[in-house]
Amino acid sequence: MTYMNEQNPLVLSITSGKGGVGKTNLSVNLAYTLQKMGKRVLLMDADLGLANVDILLGLAPQYNLFHLIFEEKSLNDVLVKTEYGFRILPASSGVPEMLKLTTGQKLELIEALEPLGLETDILIVDTGAGIGDNVMYFNLAVQERVLVLTPEPTALTDAYATIKVLHNKHGVHKFKIVVNLAANPKQAKQTYERLAAACDKFLDGVSLDLIGSLPQDPVVRQAVTRQTPFCSLFPSSAVALGVQKVAENILNWPQSAKTDGNIKFFWKKLLFNN
Repeated sequence: MTYMNEQNPLVLSITSGKGGVGKTNLSVNLAYTLQKMGKRVLLMDADLGLANVDILLGLAPQYNLFHLIFEEKSLNDVLVKTEYGFRILPASSGVPEMLKLTTGQKLELIEALEPLGLETDILIVDTGAGIGDNVMYFNLAVQERVLVLTPEPTALTDAYATIKVLHNKHGVHKFKIVVNLAANPKQAKQTYERLAAACDKFLDGVSLDLIGSLPQDPVVRQAVTRQTPFCSLFPSSAVALGVQKVAENILNWPQSAKTDGNIKFFWKKLLFNN
């Protein structure tokens, strides 16, 4: 069944245990691909330390959530419409202040952002890497979590650490997995199986679901240099086809009856439950 629920948009994070695994590149190209498949996509740049969604797209957002909250800018001022059809919500410079908002400010922010739920089918939250408070902050508010890792031992170890913290400290049990920079599908599957085996052995009740793998592909570097999604420049490349399979998998997830998928509830959880 294709995921489509206007009353309950899908909210997912793209996260990772360590930097350099291709998390933001996946976020950008997944947003592009889902939009091409007919979905209204909003990409939130929530990587506070190394925000680079704008860099990958050759953009320079003038405003972000900080300006919406503290400088009375409108939602239209803050949202960035890309030439690829999806929109960006810059948050990199404004999120720390969100942790210190008064109850009144939080309610005003939720009211200001509520229209996004009527204009969006899928919200992708590109988090930072690691297990810092800000990364946890966003991962706890979303409906689904997509964890990106590579076959490198350090990436595997750090991915496990992220799952462990979210599971043991915050009660998160389900994770979607994407293996990036795999030499071949066999290596991607083996990487996933090593992570799953560690979780089965040491973390009771954790469920992992491999939703796709992306191969090493030289077109990625070319696209980054040109500040253009590789799925746009090289739609027939192996890595673009890999992103398409991930997107197809996401659209076939069962529709959730939970209200926490709704964008309004995402903001409530983000602002009030952390």
